[in-house]
Amino acid sequence: MKKLTIILAAITIAFTSCIKVEIDNSSTGGDTGGGSEQDEIIRTKVITGTVESSVTLPKGKYTLRGYVYVSNRATLTFAPGTVVVSDSVLKGALIIERGSKLFAEGTQAEPIVFTTGRPPASRRPGDWGGIVLLGSAPTNRSTAPVIEGGISRTYGGSIANDNSGALRFVRVEFAGIAADPNSEINSMTLGGVGSGTIIENVQTSYGNDDSFEFFGGTVNAKNIIAYATADDDFDFDFGFTGSIQFGVALRDPDFVDPGDAGNGVECDNDGTGTTAQPYTRPVLSNFTWIGPNNQIASNGLVLANHNFNMRWRRATQFEVRNSILMGFNRAGFSIESDSTVQFYKDGRSIFRNNLVNAITAPFRAATNPIMTSAEVEVKALADGNIKYDAPAGIGLASPFNLTAPGFLPNAGSPALTGANFSGLNSFFTQTTYRGAFGTTNWAATWTSFTPKTNVY
Repeated sequence: MKKLTIILAAITIAFTSCIKVEIDNSSTGGDTGGGSEQDEIIRTKVITGTVESSVTLPKGKYTLRGYVYVSNRATLTFAPGTVVVSDSVLKGALIIERGSKLFAEGTQAEPIVFTTGRPPASRRPGDWGGIVLLGSAPTNRSTAPVIEGGISRTYGGSIANDNSGALRFVRVEFAGIAADPNSEINSMTLGGVGSGTIIENVQTSYGNDDSFEFFGGTVNAKNIIAYATADDDFDFDFGFTGSIQFGVALRDPDFVDPGDAGNGVECDNDGTGTTAQPYTRPVLSNFTWIGPNNQIASNGLVLANHNFNMRWRRATQFEVRNSILMGFNRAGFSIESDSTVQFYKDGRSIFRNNLVNAITAPFRAATNPIMTSAEVEVKALADGNIKYDAPAGIGLASPFNLTAPGFLPNAGSPALTGANFSGLNSFFTQTTYRGAFGTTNWAATWTSFTPKTNVY
């Protein structure tokens, strides 16, 4: 098996800081263990270097050592109940290159967990890299871009229904490292991932950068949870045009990136706001975003770094329906840049039938000559959105409980009715309720809101 030596120089820093790493992608070659790649991984319980042939691993506990690349159109498959921990010195990351596939299909009773190798008392965000899926679906870049995070692999193409595998009932914990400033690996990084890929029932926890970042692509997803994220819960760039239904973001007041600002959604057409097409245009329905609700952070963090519920900027488009926005400190629904505001004013971007609460500025247009914040609010209320002065008016069970959150609506909650799916595509499951949950808790059993103390 070809080996890839990865040297990650860890710098000791504060709990909420990004981790700077240096990466040596040199190859030592040779198969030192004998037999196939699959046989060696099963024998050693270690995944390292480059996986170049298809490997299917039985249920067990495996160590991810350094940056691991799945290439050569290979498939890496994990059995339900498997736990993959990262080496604490050679911080791991799992990178699925274009043409290759990852199948991590757990079950509600036996989820698959990707987490830190550190013991419960010493786990920290950024203990390892995360999962990177790279596909051949379209982006709005003129040439194939290189994914961020020091990985040096390209993504994107012309295959809208490209298939990078399937993730079901998966948890990704304590991920997120920075190879260079502004070039991070997120808990889940998806570059040019196509609609043939399945992403359902995936939870990220204590990610040191974004939870889910989509660089272009057409992939759809359902039942995804971003828990206690440092930066953005959901980040969209470079022409992403997929659809997502049943999403949750729950912020921890004690944890936020001190050098940036954490948003429930951050979305750009690209970094400079060009008109490159396809426009970034995520279509989102049945989300529940839960901010820190102005709670005082016990560790003295500046709550101002918990930023906007959703930040639409830099020439992006969007559609958000049937969702709940609550408890974000600086703004709820926020749109920036002339073109982004114009898209909303013209109806090319849609914000409809949502329940909206924020500590300040439930509706915001950032110093924009096209629409004022007051005009944005008037349009939003006319489009079936409802504003609440306090989160309690939305009537969720216990949304701000970090270790045992109650996301379901109480009896009589306005979230139980009012959903409207007119004009949405067939991917979306039609519900009567707004937000991620009705009367059934699809997050039961397979999720965990106590990752700091779990024993694996």
